[in-house]
Amino acid sequence: MPKNGWPAPYGADDQIGTLNEITPARVAAAARLVRQGQIYDLGRILDEHVPAFPGRSFRQHLVSNAHLINRRRPDAGPAGWGENNVNWIVDVIYGTSQMGTHLDALNHLQSGDCFYNGYRLGDIAEEWGTSRLGMETVPQIITRGLLLDVAGLLRADFLPRGYVITVDDAERCLARHGLQIQRGDAVLFHTGWGRFWMKDNDTYLSGQPGPGLALGRWLVEQGAVLSGCDTWSYGPVPPEDPSRPFAVPQTLNVEHGFFIVENLATAELARDQVYEFMFVLTHARVRGATGAWVAPLAVT
Repeated sequence: MPKNGWPAPYGADDQIGTLNEITPARVAAAARLVRQGQIYDLGRILDEHVPAFPGRSFRQHLVSNAHLINRRRPDAGPAGWGENNVNWIVDVIYGTSQMGTHLDALNHLQSGDCFYNGYRLGDIAEEWGTSRLGMETVPQIITRGLLLDVAGLLRADFLPRGYVITVDDAERCLARHGLQIQRGDAVLFHTGWGRFWMKDNDTYLSGQPGPGLALGRWLVEQGAVLSGCDTWSYGPVPPEDPSRPFAVPQTLNVEHGFFIVENLATAELARDQVYEFMFVLTHARVRGATGAWVAPLAVT
């Protein structure tokens, strides 16, 4: 690792990395891809039973005590507040943001204590999160999306655990559909591994196929800004080099400011052979958060 980390090409104060490449012109070009108004929801339903990496959890509780309190108000009706008997319930949610379909912020992964653009943990850590690189810095995303159906290319229902998706695999997928990666694109991979989601969680979490390190660097060179798979992380597990766990997302986040989405639902896109679309991903801007639960869309 360089002494001061990997300097960003977008300036010493940059916090959004490759998303700088999504210009108004790229957004307009993505919108022109919409012809039918068909929407594909790429997000998974989130609850406490979804497969989770060790140490992560999601809990949700219903709070209904307003039904009791409202009946004790001076101006209460027979079944609630006021003559109209209004009541409400709310829910309390707590859990890690790296659950279900989620976008990782650039404060999620580090090399040692070094984040993207040379930020250091000791300089940006606060009790509530980080003072730099949190989800509040990440712009809402609308851009051109591509699906590379590697499982379909290899005539497989799903790629095997640990399969390394190569640059050759990606180029063959693109050539098969007459597409090229353009600067600002979101490139998604269908591996078929998502078939195990909530059906066989043990198998889903036992490993995964994924883009290799060479492919990750190639995506950056091509000008892509974001990528994701129908898997719980990004990159093959077991890794290409057993001594370098999670090297692919770490390298993309820390060295390049490149964004990753995990646990995508890509099966419907692959089934309908939709390989180019407008990609939409919005998120809650939680200050200092290391990720966000998201429901990305592919619109055709």
